[in-house]
Amino acid sequence: MTIAVDFDGTIVTHQYPAIGEEIPFAIESLIKLQKQGHKLILWSVREGALLEDAIAYCQRKGLVFYAVNKNYPEEETDHPNYSRKLQADIFIDDRNVGGMMDWGLIYRIISRGLTLNDLLSHVDHLAPTKKKKSFWSKLLGS
Repeated sequence: MTIAVDFDGTIVTHQYPAIGEEIPFAIESLIKLQKQGHKLILWSVREGALLEDAIAYCQRKGLVFYAVNKNYPEEETDHPNYSRKLQADIFIDDRNVGGMMDWGLIYRIISRGLTLNDLLSHVDHLAPTKKKKSFWSKLLGS
C-alpha cells in the first residue's frame, strides 16, 4: 500500500515551526511498515527549510520516505497537470475524524489489513447499553 503520513502532530508533537518530541512508536511503526513493503509518503504543510528539517529529522531516526508531498519522487510539481491530491491508500494524520490513534493500533490495523469496522465489531460488547424506557415512563417522566 501507499501510505501518506503527516509530520506535525502525527510523527512528532505539534510544536510547529519547531520540531516537537517524537510521538511514541511513530518512527518505529513506520519503519516496520516500510520493511513489510509499504511505500511511505511524507505529507506535510511544511515547505522550504522547515520541510527539509522534518525530512532530516526522520532520516536521522532511520526513516527515509519514498516521496515527499508528491506521489512519486520524480513527479514534477510545477507541471500544469500536477495535482496536490495524493494517490495514497491510507492517510495518517492527527486531524482524522476521532483524532489520532495510538501508533501501536495504527500498525496493527495496517499490518493485519483491518478496517475500523473490524475493530469496532470486537469492542461493541464493551459499549454500555441503555435500557429503553417504556412508553408510560417517558410519558410520566420517571
